[in-house]
Amino acid sequence: MTSHQDWDPRAPDVLADPIAAYDAMRQRCPVAHSDYLHHSVFRHADVMRILMDPATFSSQASRHVSVPNSMDPPEHTAYRAVIEPYFGPDRIADFEPTCRRICTELVAALPRNASTEIMFGLAHPFALRMQCAFLGWPDSLHEPLLQWINKKNVATLSGDSHAIAAVATEFDQTIRDLLKVRRQAGAQAPDDVTTRLMHETVQGRLLTEDEIVSILRNWTVGELGTMASSVGIIASYLATHPDVQDQLRRDPALVGAANDEILRIHAPLIANRRTPTCPVQVGNTRIQPGERLTLIWASANRDEAVFGDPDAFRLDRDPALNLLYGAGIHVCPGAPLARLELVAIIQALLANTRSLAPSEEHPPMPAIYPASGYRQVILRLRHD
Repeated sequence: MTSHQDWDPRAPDVLADPIAAYDAMRQRCPVAHSDYLHHSVFRHADVMRILMDPATFSSQASRHVSVPNSMDPPEHTAYRAVIEPYFGPDRIADFEPTCRRICTELVAALPRNASTEIMFGLAHPFALRMQCAFLGWPDSLHEPLLQWINKKNVATLSGDSHAIAAVATEFDQTIRDLLKVRRQAGAQAPDDVTTRLMHETVQGRLLTEDEIVSILRNWTVGELGTMASSVGIIASYLATHPDVQDQLRRDPALVGAANDEILRIHAPLIANRRTPTCPVQVGNTRIQPGERLTLIWASANRDEAVFGDPDAFRLDRDPALNLLYGAGIHVCPGAPLARLELVAIIQALLANTRSLAPSEEHPPMPAIYPASGYRQVILRLRHD
């Protein structure tokens, strides 16, 4: 096992500006070892190679089974077939009116012609309301879910396995309680995503409760933190790039492509994990089976070898190169839902304001790893 340290992912300068730190590591040490993240992979080509070769680079990189995120074929294939229809075109079309209504309500509630804190004023409420609406969960879960996301991030940063396990158990119990209510309701249970999952089968049997909990945990973890981060990143970018803001106001149909490009520039999700099934070489580093690889999305999507100037906003890039939603067999199944929600909230924000501008007195405060984006974004909204 490698023991030397090429970098410290939790160093103050890295946490203060992670995107700049990852850019520097991509140039200096494209496969870097640390005790915290093990082998971090920074280059687009290396990340893409790993994603597209699940036989060599397994997703079983954790002690805990995650359905289907930590599974490999053929097991992964069976569970993925259950999950994908929930994000198919018909399901997304059915959810769109609810999605756009929520976005309109959230934007209408923002203070008019005033400075506004976007993360807790818009981004987090957006993510919470969308997730609960899509899954059929009660609004009373909004605040507990927000508190849980904060606790999860603190536990993950600490590296304390007991704290991480306790946070996971707490959330799992929330889901089990929701399933219990539906079982007790029988035929009167609401016809929502959560209830439908309880009737899904895999390999000729019903999903177990543990499998349903794992699926819903994955969807919720991915949705709440990442979607709130995405709104903060996009809103802040538009406020500091009035030319892009004006372009999207003139042509709202460009919002989807613009969102993907902005989130390529500043990733809402930092990393993901894999482990090799045989001895491999990535870059100049020899890695043994079972060692952990941390794929740094936030670096790969800014690789100069693929994108040129990583900070240049361009709508003519090849979307297949953008790893915002991953690639290969584990590409995010919820990408169509995420794209709909982000388009709806940004279109609503632009349609109901005349301008967004940054606060000169209060620059954005970066989020603390493992979160990305910002923990505070204050913008001046102009409506008149």
